[in-house]
Amino acid sequence: MSRTEFVALLAMMIACVAFSIDAMLPALPQIAEELTPDAPHRAPLILSMFLLGMGIGTFFTGPLSDAFGRKPVIIGASILFIVGAGIAWASQTLEVVLVGRILQGLGAAGPRVVANAIARDRYSGRQMAQVMSVVMMIFVLVPAVAPLLGSFIIGWSNWRGIFIAYICFALIYSTWMMVRLPETLPRENRRLMRLGLMFSAVAEMVAHPVVRLSIFVQMLVSAMLFLTLMLVQPIYDVVYARGDEFPFWFFGIAIIAGSASLLNALVVFRFGMQRLVTLALTAQIVISGCFLVLNLTSGAYGFYFFLFWQTTIFFQAGLTIGNLNALAMEPMGHIAGMAASVIGAISTIGAVLISGPIGTVFQGDVRLLTSSVLVLAVISVACMLAMRRVARRRAPA
Repeated sequence: MSRTEFVALLAMMIACVAFSIDAMLPALPQIAEELTPDAPHRAPLILSMFLLGMGIGTFFTGPLSDAFGRKPVIIGASILFIVGAGIAWASQTLEVVLVGRILQGLGAAGPRVVANAIARDRYSGRQMAQVMSVVMMIFVLVPAVAPLLGSFIIGWSNWRGIFIAYICFALIYSTWMMVRLPETLPRENRRLMRLGLMFSAVAEMVAHPVVRLSIFVQMLVSAMLFLTLMLVQPIYDVVYARGDEFPFWFFGIAIIAGSASLLNALVVFRFGMQRLVTLALTAQIVISGCFLVLNLTSGAYGFYFFLFWQTTIFFQAGLTIGNLNALAMEPMGHIAGMAASVIGAISTIGAVLISGPIGTVFQGDVRLLTSSVLVLAVISVACMLAMRRVARRRAPA
């Protein structure tokens, strides 16, 4: 498999998560009307339950891939994802849809985590960061088109058609992987799935200060992204009365923000991962702070200003998440599967626990989102500065 094909396959596997979330956004009003008309606020649970399932599944897929190989775990996870989509498609109640979404999340954890381990099997250091930046650049195209695609599917059939699209998506990437990708973890390098080994691996990661701080900052950055995804459509609809335009604006913003990953791939070798992450988060503090002050002093700062701010959130994610993941994975090459699981699980579950409660108190005020991102960015920069001091102390004289 060539490097180009390898990157494309990894991007599609990782994009399973974004497709499973963003394509559902335009379907939420229809699902609420059909399955929970008396409590429409319950419809976003479809997103939360998927993320919950993914966070739980992330703990197990890495160790399983370390023990049995990368490809068998992805195949099994894909089957679980397809079963969950089938349950949700055939459901007649919101509760059954939520069960299907939890199963989908469990299944989506497989390609999401193991793809990172596969990348670490073949690359390391800044070379891995460069590969993952290109993967993220392609990956950004999926959330860009997913709401539009979801809208088209709903218009052509209804919200159930989106779950058929999920099944087709999983069949394509799993078949592609089975046919074209050689197993990247030789049998002699596999680790038996024992609780003692798992606990020792987790303890090793927690004891490493750079890994620990990288995971925490990734959790905060993911919380910014999740919170924006949760509130962006209600803001378009409630604050700016542009709900019908949401998929088209989302597409344009995601395409523009996708250039961040390309920029990262071009400059990461020159500036380094820690410095780029710190600069991106510092810029987010400045931009969010300016917009928050503008909103407090001058009232609503306008739809187009909000579009710009939303773009900076996605752009910042393109400059940070891949680098943070590479920073955390770099010292953990000998336990790449477990490391990918711990990183993904903690960052995802932690981000859900942070963003979920904030999102539930939204009352049509943009300042909730802006101020929350500002606080999270400030904490993130403080952690990155601490990481820099730690790295200097650990560097050889």
